[in-house]
Amino acid sequence: MRSDVLIVAHRDRRPRIESKGGLAARETEPDTVHLVSAAATPLGGDTVCVRIVVEPGAILRVRTAAATVTLPGPTTHESHAMWTLDVAGELDLDPQPTVVAAASRHITSTRLALGGSARVKLRERIQIGRSNERQGFWSGSLHADVDGSALLRHRIEMGRGSVTDDELAAPMACISELNYPETEADTAGMALALAGGGCLSTWQGERL
Repeated sequence: MRSDVLIVAHRDRRPRIESKGGLAARETEPDTVHLVSAAATPLGGDTVCVRIVVEPGAILRVRTAAATVTLPGPTTHESHAMWTLDVAGELDLDPQPTVVAAASRHITSTRLALGGSARVKLRERIQIGRSNERQGFWSGSLHADVDGSALLRHRIEMGRGSVTDDELAAPMACISELNYPETEADTAGMALALAGGGCLSTWQGERL
């Protein structure tokens, strides 16, 4: 199943929201939209595509109503989530954690284009496995540009078959956060200032 969500935030107007498939979006407070599952997704073979546009002067907070749990499908274990973010205003994207359950393989890709006086906070939280599960795999990439120039190219993977996979000790949880244009932020892990502005922090451990 493919799920598509479009959120366009305007200055001094309510956001425009379109959705289809297993994921819906609801305006819950001023400048705040929650993503809500309308069906069990993502299962193996599913693709979730979320596009967010924040126009100049607009403010948008995006949350999820609950954690996302990925599961294997009947014919494939792999699912995908793709985020496309065009930000000229202010975006705070902080979904609940994604739990990569059983033997599922989940691939996340985020492409962020910043322009003008954009401000952004992006936080991603990943947990490999529910209680006593270690078979899952996750890969996440972040491609960020400011006014068409490269800001960040970042990729992490965890779980069974990843470069960090080890029976004795391997990270099974991750928190990654990008802030822009702030070069310092109070976040989990150590914040590293980026040459083009903003900062990136990454924390890894056993459990969130």
